[in-house]
Amino acid sequence: MAGYYYQIGPGSGMVSTVSKPWYLRAELPMSSDLSLHRSILQGGSSSSSPSRRDLVFVVNPRGANGTTGKEWKKLLPYLRSRLDKDCNICESLTSGPYHAIDITREAIREGADAVIAVGGDGTLHEVVNGFFWAGKPVINHDREDAHSTALGLIPLGTGSDFARTWGWKNDPYEAVDRIVEGLRSRVDVGVISGENEESHYFINVADIHLSAKAGYYSSRYKRFGNLCYVVGALQAFMGHRNCDLRVKVNGGAWEICSQVTALCIGNAKYFGGGMRITPNGDPRSGEFEVVMLQDFKWYDFILKLHKLYKGTHLTVKNVSSRSVHSIEVENISVSGSVYVQSDGEHLGFLPRKFSILPSVIEMIC
Repeated sequence: MAGYYYQIGPGSGMVSTVSKPWYLRAELPMSSDLSLHRSILQGGSSSSSPSRRDLVFVVNPRGANGTTGKEWKKLLPYLRSRLDKDCNICESLTSGPYHAIDITREAIREGADAVIAVGGDGTLHEVVNGFFWAGKPVINHDREDAHSTALGLIPLGTGSDFARTWGWKNDPYEAVDRIVEGLRSRVDVGVISGENEESHYFINVADIHLSAKAGYYSSRYKRFGNLCYVVGALQAFMGHRNCDLRVKVNGGAWEICSQVTALCIGNAKYFGGGMRITPNGDPRSGEFEVVMLQDFKWYDFILKLHKLYKGTHLTVKNVSSRSVHSIEVENISVSGSVYVQSDGEHLGFLPRKFSILPSVIEMIC
């Protein structure tokens, strides 16, 4: 798998190449403050046989306050015992924001059989974005077969909401067993576009207004584990006001939605540490489930929180749901900027368009 390493610094617009096998390079500068650490974990051998699968494990060692890195080290002996006979096991440790995106793009271009996100929903989110470049899927032009690079997941982070949709336990050993079995299924990915903005991709849930604002604040309290979502929500409630939005569904006519508290676009079911916000979301359906909460007060969340976690809130007054292929959302209130996030990552503010890319990635499941 010798080839070129594409050095793509986030926001730099610069691309350069280094003619070395990507799995042999270590500590190459990705940008002024990022570096790449890679190693083969198969007893020191760096040879690659055509019959062996190249699996790249993208690990955020600082995830979950350092717990991800510690658990990954514990998992390695089991990983080797289950995969060494058939695979070249490659480790890539991220060193900062957006690094997982760069690692993933390079691995796909070099013909990796699979890229496995090791961490929480944030790491998975970056790996998914690494499957795309300049609005198109990243590909390897040298592969002779049509076997595309697959996406894998070993949940080892603060949040594992996407794994919940599949009914997976937060058990890394079970995840390794899934990777060994190697069953694949095509999954959908959402793409978010805005005025003068680069396309952004999500695999779980994108959301707007109060829930997005809560996610923005909760990211500051990750050291508290899942309690960060509660703290973030309390902070978001302070000064919150419902707002009027304008939406266009599937390219149709504009609609006015009054007093919107939160708008959630689900490719999957869960967000916020286990809240089943879009209970009919299915990453293999070819559609989003869009759930809108209107005219909610702070006490409504306290009284109906159990319904949000169980996914039974669709019968609650002022909650609506619909299946869509695309939805455009604009703010028409004068109350200020409206937050947008996807997979727990803050993306700025409205307006935005959300579109589905059906069956665009193969996932190990």
